[in-house]
Amino acid sequence: MFPNVDNPFIDAGVFKARTSAQLDPVEIQRNQEACRRALAKRRAKEILRSRSPEPVEGRKHIDVQTELYLEELSDRVEEKDMECQTDAFLDRPPTPLFIPAKTGTDVATQILEGELFDFDLEVKPILEVLIGKTIEQALLEVMEEEELANLRAQQRTFEELRNAELAEAQRLEEQERRHREEKERRKRQQREMLLKEKETAEKVAARAFAQQYLADLIPSVFSSLRDNGYFYDPVERDVETGFMPWLMGEVTKALERNELGRTVLDILIREVVEKRIDDYSKLEESDLI
Repeated sequence: MFPNVDNPFIDAGVFKARTSAQLDPVEIQRNQEACRRALAKRRAKEILRSRSPEPVEGRKHIDVQTELYLEELSDRVEEKDMECQTDAFLDRPPTPLFIPAKTGTDVATQILEGELFDFDLEVKPILEVLIGKTIEQALLEVMEEEELANLRAQQRTFEELRNAELAEAQRLEEQERRHREEKERRKRQQREMLLKEKETAEKVAARAFAQQYLADLIPSVFSSLRDNGYFYDPVERDVETGFMPWLMGEVTKALERNELGRTVLDILIREVVEKRIDDYSKLEESDLI
């Protein structure tokens, strides 16, 4: 059987009655007190936080001891174990729920079954509308899916055709590029061949002119160089530049040594002669005495 969609107040009343019957009044009051305590703590924290204003720029808040006597501050808190024996007592009973005094007069109205409406009869139009809308929505979704499938197929066909056209265009562009490169390469080869032919012809003409020009020039140049001494015998040049200076140097050194020996000998002879003359003169003087 379908739920009562035309009269929501009946279902709401039933739900409210079930909720109030399932929950305990003591639990409700306890939850309310916990909420009030949490709200009071939050307000107290906000008040404490708002007492001290924010520090100005360049300063900050620090904890300062303001008591009369100094107290040592340490990270560890002093602890002390204490024992106390108390009598056994019973738990405090829960606080009874506060129920305000009843005011006014209760009035009731009795409604018998079938007086307001027949659910099975009244629900048919709603079901017909729901079923019709559901079927219509389903048909629209099916038509939309078919249309999307057709669009995807058309798009796929268009993409395949476009890819084929792009591939053909790329093939034609590549073929045109190859033809253009081949044409440029042939033109470059032709220019290089003509340039080489021209250079070869110029070299042949230059060689012929040089041979003709140098035919009489070479003998005269060689004869002039030979007369000026540019062509010489390497042995003779080596003897003149290397051997003869060395030989003259050695001869000069030998003559200098001989002359030095003669000079030293003359000095020795002079000293001996002078010494003997002095000795003779001394002997003569002693004989006279």
